[in-house]
Amino acid sequence: MSHDTQRTGAAVDARADLLGVIERHRPLVEAGDDGISRVPASWMFEGMDHAAARRAAVLVLFGRLDDIDAAARATIVPADLDLLFVERAATLRQHAGQIAFPGGTIDATDASPVAAALREAEEETGLDSDGVEVLGELPAAELPVTNFVVTPVIGWWDRPSEVFAVDPGESASVFRAPVADLVDPANRFRVEISRDGRTHHSPAFDIDGHVIWGFTGIVLARLLDDLGWSRPWDEAKMRPYPFN
Repeated sequence: MSHDTQRTGAAVDARADLLGVIERHRPLVEAGDDGISRVPASWMFEGMDHAAARRAAVLVLFGRLDDIDAAARATIVPADLDLLFVERAATLRQHAGQIAFPGGTIDATDASPVAAALREAEEETGLDSDGVEVLGELPAAELPVTNFVVTPVIGWWDRPSEVFAVDPGESASVFRAPVADLVDPANRFRVEISRDGRTHHSPAFDIDGHVIWGFTGIVLARLLDDLGWSRPWDEAKMRPYPFN
């Protein structure tokens, strides 16, 4: 069903869409390393050393907006949904200041990528994971700049809890971005990055000054496309990095 089709019970339909995407990707998830989602060459400078790559997991958590405009609900399919993000602290050695899904390294004590994603989300945002229904996993994706392979875990926020930046040394802020804003063509562009005589581009989103790009932008763009929620946007619209 396309994004132009008006639906009722948007949250229920969105959950079904998510389950459908997870099911379509299940063979790749079950394939393990053979099913890793590769990063296009146009989106990266460094290659991957899969033999030495570390494993991580992120929680892609969909919740319902606390309050939305009635007109928006009528025109945008997932208008009553949002996604949880963290803004990394500017003092971090890696990915400083970037917007990301909650998550981190899979520790030896974690039973699975799901367990790691939930644990990291709790540690970063104070999330009560008992209120999260885990819908499933997407294929692990490459993160070449730090040589990680990252598993996106899709969550449905049944019982939302208060979230905040638990450790200011790790996270500058925690926020929920409306999906309606994420699919708004006005908020989409590509980041242009130049290094060592080469130029690459990454899909990006600007949500009230929060720029979502890089690995998180790639995962988000792919997911919105897979869900059929993306709307046509001007892919020629560029913004150079670093941002002004």
